[in-house]
Amino acid sequence: MFSPNTMFRDTLAGLVVFLVALPLCLGIALASGANLFSGLLAGIVGGLVVASISGSHSSVSGPAAGLTAIVAAQIAILGSFEAFLLAVAVAGVIQIGFGIAKGGALSAFFPSSVIKGLLVAIGVILILKQIPHLVGHDADPEGEMSFQQPDQENTFTELFTLIAGDIHVGAMVIGLLSVVFLLVWDRVPNLKKSLVPAPLIVVLFSVALSMILRPYGADWAIGESHLVQIPVASSFSEFFGFLRLPDFTQVGNPAVYIAAITIAVVASLETLLNLEAVDKLDPEKRDSPPSRELIAQGCGNLVCGLIGGLPVTSVVVRGSVNVGAGAKTKLSALVHGVLLLVSVAILPRYMNMIPLSALAAILFVTGFKLASPQIFKQMWNEGRYQFLPFIITVIAIVFTDLLVGILIGLAISVLFILNSNLRSPIRRIVETHLAGDVLHIELASQVSFLNRAAIDRVLGEAKRGSALKIDASQSDYIDPDVLSLIRDFKDNVAPTRNISVSLEGFRRKYQLNDNVQFADYSTRELQGKLTAEQVIEILREGNRRFTSGSRLHRDLGRQVDATAAGQNPLAAILSCIDSRVPAELVFDLGVGDIFSVRVAGNVIGTKTLGSLEFAVGVAGVKLVTVLGHTRCGAVTSSVKFVVQKLSAQSATGCEHLQSIVDEIEPSVPALAADTFDRLPKDQLDETVDRVARQNVRHTVKQIISRSSVIQDAVNEGRVKVIGAMYDVKSGVIEFLDSDKPDIEP
Repeated sequence: MFSPNTMFRDTLAGLVVFLVALPLCLGIALASGANLFSGLLAGIVGGLVVASISGSHSSVSGPAAGLTAIVAAQIAILGSFEAFLLAVAVAGVIQIGFGIAKGGALSAFFPSSVIKGLLVAIGVILILKQIPHLVGHDADPEGEMSFQQPDQENTFTELFTLIAGDIHVGAMVIGLLSVVFLLVWDRVPNLKKSLVPAPLIVVLFSVALSMILRPYGADWAIGESHLVQIPVASSFSEFFGFLRLPDFTQVGNPAVYIAAITIAVVASLETLLNLEAVDKLDPEKRDSPPSRELIAQGCGNLVCGLIGGLPVTSVVVRGSVNVGAGAKTKLSALVHGVLLLVSVAILPRYMNMIPLSALAAILFVTGFKLASPQIFKQMWNEGRYQFLPFIITVIAIVFTDLLVGILIGLAISVLFILNSNLRSPIRRIVETHLAGDVLHIELASQVSFLNRAAIDRVLGEAKRGSALKIDASQSDYIDPDVLSLIRDFKDNVAPTRNISVSLEGFRRKYQLNDNVQFADYSTRELQGKLTAEQVIEILREGNRRFTSGSRLHRDLGRQVDATAAGQNPLAAILSCIDSRVPAELVFDLGVGDIFSVRVAGNVIGTKTLGSLEFAVGVAGVKLVTVLGHTRCGAVTSSVKFVVQKLSAQSATGCEHLQSIVDEIEPSVPALAADTFDRLPKDQLDETVDRVARQNVRHTVKQIISRSSVIQDAVNEGRVKVIGAMYDVKSGVIEFLDSDKPDIEP
């Protein structure tokens, strides 16, 4: 997993994530009403314990801003931080069990519009929340992600207070210069490809600049309130004294378990959402195993509960910074955890030299990358069913908090899904079968009770005397209420309205046996009832279905059984052997519907004519169709041989090919050989297509004139012989007027 090629990049990415996570850990602890050290412990556990077990390459865990309100409320309810730690440990056990039970599969049901809304909302919040930090107005660590802040301000009132001029000049200079530096760095290709990450340069630059500004008075000097503030222990014993143990005497307190369930559910939901969001940012588009992630988070929370840390989740802010810093593997998350541990245990004084405004600049620029205008444009172009849940999720998260906003976004998405199911849960096609029009209702793979109203409406709209086919071939599950509705319609409603109901594809356990009451293949009765004009219309309609991609669903096995005893085709099709023109497919026909005669150039010969005579004189077809096509290879070669006065055998070595050329030759215009050779490709193709059309008409006349059986049937009005041209580019078939030549003599 780890390799020398990625270790350096991952180490630098871990350093960048560490710089961002440090103030976030402090800020979330402050917003939760817990001691600052508990937030740092949670960050260390997220980096060392969770990352070690997680299967994600890019996600980074730590204390979550979305849990601050829950943490503060539960500490107050349980009466002590130690009792709360017991709840966190129990929550970790619950998460582990949830992961073992493959609960991470729920992530597959999160709509992409909500996930994208989450990313953009985090970007917007980062932009809005970091502005006060950039200019030195807000001296709290950057952990306040909710709309309502612990200091009784909210996202916008905090911005309005800047108008009063409560700005620290030195912090503002460092913050704005850091933003400019980061933006310029991203726009210079050589700098962007550099192995040294821009945030590291910004932090070093800001520390140096704060030292330079120190002699210039209070307005310029960066004081402690505008610097990182890690608790400093004078000795290792004092450091270990920061650790807190859970209060095991509260094991019998029901409130502990209510708190544990609350934390486990919320932390799991937030983790799955953030994991999905970070995976979307991953340039390599790797999928993180969600159930394994829940186990990892559960282990992290179990450890946090035992040593005094806040609960952890996967955090999209850290993950997005990690991806932006170029992380390749989870080594970056581990490095970030090690650096947090070192900074807290060994180097707190040096870490406390970093200006908050420089770290705010890193988050500010990250926010702009997440809330890119291109994402808004992309979602708008995807239509209202994607854009509305997306924009509502963004607004809800910005004006509430992460958890509430996500739940609102999910609720809106569910409403859109329900609306979509109510509007179009089924595929409805009017099919022109041999026996007439059939309303084909194709049920979805999952038919729930939510689809009942829509199916009831479709059945109710069926016209009196019509034919209806309900197709469940693709359905894996059908709700009992829907099955009851279909049974009632078939047995009670349909007979009173003279509606013929055919069923197909229902599983045996549903007790709805297949019962097809219309002919989807040619029968003797149909052959006798139809006229040649009606057969032409059937072919025309079949080609329309073929070109539109709405071919009929045919039970070919049933057709094979039904035609085993005999055949009653409606037409005989004489077509070219070209592989692009299979007659049954281009006319959307089934087994037993046509005689198909194929020969190069769709020409007439003794054996071909004998086959067509059998179709007309014995089998009783109503239509003979000569089907030519554009870009015909046989016609192209024949034109070349005729114009250049070549023998097919001498040119190709094929001793029986000349007979086909002789049949096509009457349709070839008089052209000089040198003129033919100089024709541009588009003119050559046009000439060949005209010859192909004329060859179809010539073959039609030859069939009638050379066969008395067919000629008599035509004269008596029992049969029609027509020509048609298939366009190999579009798939469209044009039926020709055989009396109109395409080539002048």
